[in-house]
Amino acid sequence: MDLQKHPQPQGSAPHLAELRASDSDRDRVADILHEAMAEGRLTADEHAERVEGVLSAKMVGELEVFIKDLPAAQRPEPAYTGVPSRPAPGAVPAEADANVVAVLSSAVRRGRWRAGRRLHAYSIFGSIEIDLSEAIFEYQQVVIKAVSVFGDIQIRVPENVSLRGTGGGVLGNFEVDTLDSADSQAPVVYVDGWAVLGNVEARPKRGKLVSDIIQRVQDKVDRKLRKHLDR
Repeated sequence: MDLQKHPQPQGSAPHLAELRASDSDRDRVADILHEAMAEGRLTADEHAERVEGVLSAKMVGELEVFIKDLPAAQRPEPAYTGVPSRPAPGAVPAEADANVVAVLSSAVRRGRWRAGRRLHAYSIFGSIEIDLSEAIFEYQQVVIKAVSVFGDIQIRVPENVSLRGTGGGVLGNFEVDTLDSADSQAPVVYVDGWAVLGNVEARPKRGKLVSDIIQRVQDKVDRKLRKHLDR
């Protein structure tokens, strides 16, 4: 599941057809095809051929090709709704599940570890690396509070999660690369905090993906394919 982020003009949202197709997108188009066959608009062979193409489609725009000659294609395109910049009030507890502190030293959290709902990182004349590329996400929303004073905090996430940041710098650098996952059930990592004469950076780690997302989507596709082949 290669979710390469394409730069968008600031303040604009990507066109729906340019997004990677999710399992729910494929379900929507498959339902339209089932309805069209029931109405006599498609033969059984045409239906089977199009459903096979839907299951292998990667982009939302590719899916629309299979229904462009059906009445459903004339329906208004739903508006793209992105992940909010902050989690909903009360969705994530204020108390941290874990703290990472570096004072005149360095601290690293990486490898196969369980990411809680909230992690606090404090770097004072030190450096901190938080690598979520191989982490186990037990919750869909993860908040990382990062405060750097004359220090450096580097945060890396898998490519197939969503990433949001809220914070700023005081004679320092606070930079979070916005990332949108095509899977509506993918984890969302929120980074907030401050960089005071220091640095806080969060961005995706290229080539690293949350494997359970890939497996979940693939399992659904395999089940649907078997279901259609058994008919």
